[in-house]
Amino acid sequence: MIEFTEGIYTFYVYILTNKSRTVLYTGVTKNLHQRLYQHSEKSNSNSFTAKYNIEFLIYYEKFGWIQQAIEREKEIKDFPRNKKLKLIRSVNRNLDFLNDLFKQL
Repeated sequence: MIEFTEGIYTFYVYILTNKSRTVLYTGVTKNLHQRLYQHSEKSNSNSFTAKYNIEFLIYYEKFGWIQQAIEREKEIKDFPRNKKLKLIRSVNRNLDFLNDLFKQL
């Protein structure tokens, strides 16, 4: 995945999908493990991700500064679906689920 890690913290811009890979959701977080757990548990039952069962990580980028992460999140959110898929497939050709990369031991 893509990393911009010159800061002292780590922030993630991520793209999730549902089991059938029909819906895409872009978000930003400081703790990707915790955020994935919140999505899988549907912590906010009225949210877009809960409504469409979006919990599978298919893309992420790492940043050292929150400002960069937020800017990138906004940029990706403005992409049309085909451009988002092209970005995802540039590093995850088969849209494999990557959640296991962020499970705590």
